[in-house]
Amino acid sequence: VEKIEEQLASLRIAKRSTLSEEPAYLLDIDVSKPAQSESSRFVAVSCSNKSIRVYNRETLTFLREYSSCPGILNGVRFAHTCDSTVFSACSDGTVKCWDIRLATRKAVQIFRGYPSNVFISFDINCSDVIICAGTEKVEKDTFLVFWDARGITNCASATKEPLGVYSESHNDDITKICFHPIEPNLVVSGSTDGLVNVFDINKDNEDDALISTCNSDSSVSFIGWSGKDYKQVYCMTYDEGFCWWDIAQLDTEEPITLLHVLDVRDAVCVENDSLHYLVGGLYHEKADKLFLVGGTSTGNIHLIGCGTDGLSLVGTLCGGHSATVRSFCWNLTDESLLTGGEDAQLLLWKPGAVERSLAKKASMKIASSVQKRVRVHSSSLKSRKK
Repeated sequence: VEKIEEQLASLRIAKRSTLSEEPAYLLDIDVSKPAQSESSRFVAVSCSNKSIRVYNRETLTFLREYSSCPGILNGVRFAHTCDSTVFSACSDGTVKCWDIRLATRKAVQIFRGYPSNVFISFDINCSDVIICAGTEKVEKDTFLVFWDARGITNCASATKEPLGVYSESHNDDITKICFHPIEPNLVVSGSTDGLVNVFDINKDNEDDALISTCNSDSSVSFIGWSGKDYKQVYCMTYDEGFCWWDIAQLDTEEPITLLHVLDVRDAVCVENDSLHYLVGGLYHEKADKLFLVGGTSTGNIHLIGCGTDGLSLVGTLCGGHSATVRSFCWNLTDESLLTGGEDAQLLLWKPGAVERSLAKKASMKIASSVQKRVRVHSSSLKSRKK
């Protein structure tokens, strides 16, 4: 953990995306998976204005924009085997797929759900074979819908129908879906019903597929896999709670709950600052350590370490964002970090970087009036002390 503290402390802003003509919240970030020996080339960001923006990974130069109007896009994911293919779930009952290499702004493939489906979450498995999307509750129904994703890279604009659905395991909006990083048949889903369900989709039916049901007692906002061989599952809730379970203990007498924190804001001590919200989590393979990412309404980013004995602050990044941070993507190969927020900024942080762009000065002009007041106030306090 000390090494990670050092890495975090050395992170500096390397690049800052230029503000677009229509500023929007940056809600979700994914980077392309490196093809062969190359490093990842692209960053895709899901925005609050119903669009996906694609940037160059190293320079944050804007490349492409895809719109889903009138639908709302939820989440963004690159394919694992083709770094130019990007997906997003849409509230119009589709999962759309775009190819960055093509000039067209149209989806190259559309995975269509059933007529009443409104998709608010999705993921694609590590072998790029299965897509799964989660729906809002309509009347009494809520679904996990599955498609065969094969053929995405060489298909002209085509529409695919679902392979099938799971309909019994959740009874409210399915807010998050996350496939296992290395086992293509395992998927975990989280819902506003508080349940976090782990499925083995190789099984014949939903009853047999449901391996485990964990209850977070609150509406689930984020889920992920962690631990050696990724045998643990964790989730965050919309009231800033945190739960962590060991699925490997299912067939033993040991309890599967590793940690349950009702409100992370109360559990983590942050000197001279506060923790207002959680953004998500990240399992660091080399360190075999789970981290949570949280922040403040003024744009500070906190990294929080998780242990079975509790949570502790590892470090804080300041001076990048001027408003709530909504998304991040940490690249463990080069230890860089991408963050996006409600200030419409996409930032690339790198160890020891020096920011050379002039965009920072421009960005400060759109700092909130509250932040401006706070700054004036803090400087006047210093002068009073003198």
